Amino acid sequence: MTGQPDGYRVRKRHERFSSAIFRVVTDEVEMPDGTVVDRDYVVHIGAVGVVALDDDGRVVLIRQYRPALGTQLWELPAGLVDVVGEALPAAAARELAEEADLIAAEWHLLADVHTSPGFSTELIRLYLARNLAAVPDGDRHQRTHEEAGLAVHRVPLDEAVAMAFSGEITNAACLVGLLAAARVRDTGWLALRPADAPLPSRTG
Repeated sequence: MTGQPDGYRVRKRHERFSSAIFRVVTDEVEMPDGTVVDRDYVVHIGAVGVVALDDDGRVVLIRQYRPALGTQLWELPAGLVDVVGEALPAAAARELAEEADLIAAEWHLLADVHTSPGFSTELIRLYLARNLAAVPDGDRHQRTHEEAGLAVHRVPLDEAVAMAFSGEITNAACLVGLLAAARVRDTGWLALRPADAPLPSRTG
């Protein structure tokens, strides 16, 4: 199969499980010294998240129930890249509208995050959205399942960063997004990239 960096080579791939969101596979990986080991991981379709900042410097956070943890987490408006042919900035705008009832006139790329590279290919692209406005009442998304119970909050960015450092926020994408937004704000927004910047290259 495709060559890997530094002499690693995937000799064979076995699919164990497949769903609309992810696949579980086992790769037979040849190490640089010639030994072969099995490595199990999740092939994920990817996601986008949004750090939405209003004119008062508040960030939009949501509280959402996560069945895997059995509790609610502080998170960014975010979701799967599961619409065929949809560009990533458009997916981010859709998630912001669906989860926070907001649209934004200004978009930039903040960061690309491999959330759990030890066992998953998941990459979430995080955007900064500013110049916010409300979605008109008649155009609002009807939220269902876990999303039906999510609560939307606006928190001063520095307070949200403090929540990250205190351990109150544990969602990886939310942590990265908040810290990145605070950093680019404090440096005069100079480090921002275009919303349509290329994804990181990946071998294999």
